[in-house]
Amino acid sequence: MNEITLSNQALSKSSSEEVKQLAQMMIDDHTKSSAELKPIAMSKNVMLPTEADARHKAAMEKMSAMSGSRFDMEYVKMMVKDHEKAVALFQKESTGGKDAEAKAFAAKTLPVIQGHLDMARNMMTKMMGGKTDGKMNSKMNGM
Repeated sequence: MNEITLSNQALSKSSSEEVKQLAQMMIDDHTKSSAELKPIAMSKNVMLPTEADARHKAAMEKMSAMSGSRFDMEYVKMMVKDHEKAVALFQKESTGGKDAEAKAFAAKTLPVIQGHLDMARNMMTKMMGGKTDGKMNSKMNGM
């Protein structure tokens, strides 16, 4: 839900066609994976979130005052951070999970999430003028 919510905001606020394409892909792919996860979660009496969490709501509020390249950079930065965490979680579940269905879902979904991370990282590098050294992390953390 976090990526879907942030990406909907990016679709309406971004002036970059590339950022809008990333946002639409996030919405499409995360909606699809949520639909695939729903029956698995229901069979295990797990309730999936129906809205963004508090941290992402606060980020959306902060981003609502931004525009142009500043908004775009903040959105892409959020996609990188969120997908780094997701990749780590899905890797852990796909290799060491105890529940067969959850493990299979993680293994199937991991390549998509890794692709999202790669795309977001590439976009961030491009937005920063191709810099890929340690300055990228300091710029990311300073935003």
